[in-house]
Amino acid sequence: MLYHIVCPAKYRKKIFTNVVSITLKTVCVDIENRYEIHFVEIGTDEDHVHFLIQSVPMMLPQRIVQTIKSITAIRLLELHPEIKKILWGGKFWTSGYYINTVSAYGNEKVIARYVQNQGKTYHQVFRNQLMMFEGLE
Repeated sequence: MLYHIVCPAKYRKKIFTNVVSITLKTVCVDIENRYEIHFVEIGTDEDHVHFLIQSVPMMLPQRIVQTIKSITAIRLLELHPEIKKILWGGKFWTSGYYINTVSAYGNEKVIARYVQNQGKTYHQVFRNQLMMFEGLE
């Protein structure tokens, strides 16, 4: 199963600097090694993260999100104590998230490019999104 998941930071605070984003990706590699979750792409914007994830059909999507959010929150707060000053309540992620399945044959490449472009300027992303949909007719 292939999923596109979006997780906003608590209070939509802008906590995903370049350093925090690199740490997040490192933590996700550790998750891959311990669970049947494969991160195809990870795209960070200042206040949220897009994950393109592949997992086994036996693992419930809710469980995938719960695993990712809990482990990344613990590790990022440990490794970046400066985040605790920004997120005063001790919570890292919002309680909600967006999730959708992705067809491996229809739009995996489109979603992968969209996730890769997270955090780039609006005009550049808009042009890239227009190009993603060219030739899909």
